[in-house]
Amino acid sequence: MTIRKTHHERISDGAGAETVVAKKKGKKIRVAFKKNRQKKVRKNKLSSHQVDEHVDSQYMDASERLTGKGDLTRHRTVMGVEQETEDGTEIVIDIDESNCLPGRVIRAQGLNSVVQTADGNRYECTVRRLVRTMSRDDRNAVVAGDHVLIRPEGDEYQAVIERVEPRRSYLSRGSKRREHILVSNIDQAVIVVSADDPPLKPSLIDRFLISSEKGNIHSIICINKIDLVDPIELQPQIGVYAQLGYDIVLTSVVAGTGIPRLRSLLKGKQSVFSGQSGVGKSSLLNQIDSRLSLETAEISQENRKGKHTTRSAVLLEIATGGWVVDTPGIRQLQLWDVSPEEVEGFFREFHAFVPQCRFPDCSHTHEDNCGIKRAVHNDFISRQRYQSYLKIIAGDDPRPVYHQ
Repeated sequence: MTIRKTHHERISDGAGAETVVAKKKGKKIRVAFKKNRQKKVRKNKLSSHQVDEHVDSQYMDASERLTGKGDLTRHRTVMGVEQETEDGTEIVIDIDESNCLPGRVIRAQGLNSVVQTADGNRYECTVRRLVRTMSRDDRNAVVAGDHVLIRPEGDEYQAVIERVEPRRSYLSRGSKRREHILVSNIDQAVIVVSADDPPLKPSLIDRFLISSEKGNIHSIICINKIDLVDPIELQPQIGVYAQLGYDIVLTSVVAGTGIPRLRSLLKGKQSVFSGQSGVGKSSLLNQIDSRLSLETAEISQENRKGKHTTRSAVLLEIATGGWVVDTPGIRQLQLWDVSPEEVEGFFREFHAFVPQCRFPDCSHTHEDNCGIKRAVHNDFISRQRYQSYLKIIAGDDPRPVYHQ
């Protein structure tokens, strides 16, 4: 492949971030687009499936063809640049940047987004059809935290998102066989769990740790509502994660415990608060900065589960400097694009013992002479963490523990 001339452009926005984007001269690239939801294409009826040429003609090549066998699989030739990312190659489409403003997505819901530009103005934005119809694994073309280029049009503070820049980090989960990216371009994830009400779920912590590490995000474990239990009961849990090098903070909104330390961890950073419903994410953020005034709700007395109060991820500026993202609570976290063979790599304590396994492709479940099982038996690896590993590689169906 021919390498084109490259220069770098520094893009700043009004949401506390600056992005350095590598610029190459665009070339013609053949890209796949989403399939139409329809029956087999009928002969001589291709005209009924025409794309909106008025909207996207500036990006299309005159030789574009549409073909259909069963579902209509579409390809287009667009002008753009293939840019290498940690997840592979990403296509950055060419646009007329002279008519655009750089900004950051503060909130994204459906096809509508709120984008803040460097001057602090916020635009209500729709998404260019070309951007939202390009084929991809993730189900959302634009998410909170994205760096974008927008073209103002129509009424004041109305615009169209012309391009989404490559994401440097992200937090995602699996949803309906697609990747659901919760937020992008952040520094750290505060994994919030509650000591009780709802009960502490270490396996959920482990899943968030994997998702954060896969998305190039630093993790902080926040155990909230410690006023509901004897802190001594939490020491075994705290010890496991502390020995692995994770940052841990114990908090109580009622007693004010840990709030100053959590506030200092957030200072000058871009952080996402994630966890299941009812653990107190919004309440913690209200304590960190009272100006936020986020909606909160009580735990359901019927099933002791949390109620959803945050409906979509949104970037919020805090008084001490930095930005936080409050995300909707979830009951389960399905990992995306993590094969069973990869899971062991996300368990830090496994690394020293994997070379001691007899078989190079050992799954650490049923094999003889397994270094991981031996370490669990000798208490060098937490039995709870090992059970969490088994649940993840089995698709949440726990397998029996084998000792030797």
